[in-house]
Amino acid sequence: MVAHVRYHLTLLTLNAPWTEQRRRPGYHQKPPGPFLSQPPAPLKNLSSKWVFECSALSKQGQRFFSSLATAAGDTSATNRLIKKFVAASPKSVALDALSNLLSPHSSYPHLSAFAFPLYLKITEARWFEWNPKLVANLAALLDKQGQYKELATLISDSTSKLQLRERDLALFYCNLVESHSKQNSVGGFDDYFARLTRLVHNSNSVHVKRQGYKSMISGLCEMGRPIEAEDLIEEMRGKGVKPSVFEFRCVLYGYGRLGLFEEMQSSVVQMESSGFEVDTVCSNMILSSYGSYNALTEMGLFLQKMKDLGIPFSLRTFNSVLNSCPTIISMMQNSNAAYPISIQELIKILSEDEAMLVEALVGSSVLKETMKWNALEAKLDLHGMHLCSAYLIMLMWIEEMRKRLNSGNYVIPADVTVVCGSGKHSSIRGESPVKQMVKEIMVRTRSPMRIDRKNIGCFIAKGSVVKEWLC
Repeated sequence: MVAHVRYHLTLLTLNAPWTEQRRRPGYHQKPPGPFLSQPPAPLKNLSSKWVFECSALSKQGQRFFSSLATAAGDTSATNRLIKKFVAASPKSVALDALSNLLSPHSSYPHLSAFAFPLYLKITEARWFEWNPKLVANLAALLDKQGQYKELATLISDSTSKLQLRERDLALFYCNLVESHSKQNSVGGFDDYFARLTRLVHNSNSVHVKRQGYKSMISGLCEMGRPIEAEDLIEEMRGKGVKPSVFEFRCVLYGYGRLGLFEEMQSSVVQMESSGFEVDTVCSNMILSSYGSYNALTEMGLFLQKMKDLGIPFSLRTFNSVLNSCPTIISMMQNSNAAYPISIQELIKILSEDEAMLVEALVGSSVLKETMKWNALEAKLDLHGMHLCSAYLIMLMWIEEMRKRLNSGNYVIPADVTVVCGSGKHSSIRGESPVKQMVKEIMVRTRSPMRIDRKNIGCFIAKGSVVKEWLC
């Protein structure tokens, strides 16, 4: 029988110190089930156009993938393409293409079958160096694809090289555990988890034990098994290995991703009792967890708690919070929407919970930290921001610029620059949703700022002209 977990959060605990919260009785008696009876489903399948991707494929790699897709089904043709690509590509381009095929979040899942032959051809290159993480990622993909013969050969060859080097073998098993967890490969994960467990238990090296526990705890949480991960923290202590803040963060986020907010808060208590403070990183994990289940009220209360405790906001705080605001997300996804071009207008169309979140973010110091201001230039850099965050930051920037240029307390910069990127790191290379959003704001506010001819990822204007526009 699947255990249904009731969605419950005592809001009063958010206003009390973390250390005043306690675990509920019988906490370890049964694991959480995969279903939640109360909260709405997590916000998934949102358009990739409004989020910066962590990396993008090179133009050479894109052409290669396009050719592979065309030749799919013709083994001799695809082999020729792979051979030609590796021979003609620099090391970074070839490895980037392989990494894109190995990633669980690849934009080219239909081409993942070519990862293994591409890897084999790369191993023949003069510049190739064996890398445990790369091999582990490939192993996890082969396991997911059911290519067990190739997987067995890959693992056998790799472990034979490392058998007499305990640290290197432990690192390889750590990589295998982490890679299989990211691919959600249950069988493969359990197999290498067991191997790593035996190695950790038999090792006299504190370093091996520490790294092994770190990967096992991280992997369990990635697989949705935070209770087992929490038990491992206790086992670490029993083995004389002090847990680090990393392990506590993994467990905290592991519960949060499942929507088990009471257990998540209890993990924070455990972390603090072990001497680690709640910092911005932990706070962003908590905010992301609330956002995944549309718990906007809890998110707003937690933002206030961060302010009360003096925990600084970051760009990731903005990303986590604003990616959970359905009204703003809807506006950013709708290319025909005439979205507000001032903070006051924006707040009027938001729900009460969303307005509370935006007001909390507007009062933070994140904008000032992303601005550069001197006699030569006033610059705003939007890199690292998701589209919703970049949108709010732009509205905040216009107000801050108006305030500074009117005050007389700041020097008028010679140039004003807004850096939005040209789309190199967007999900579709060359198409920058942030740039399009900034352009829309510039047009609708009749801004004198124009795209820089020397750098199409920037909007520029003279400081005196910007002052005339805003003041």
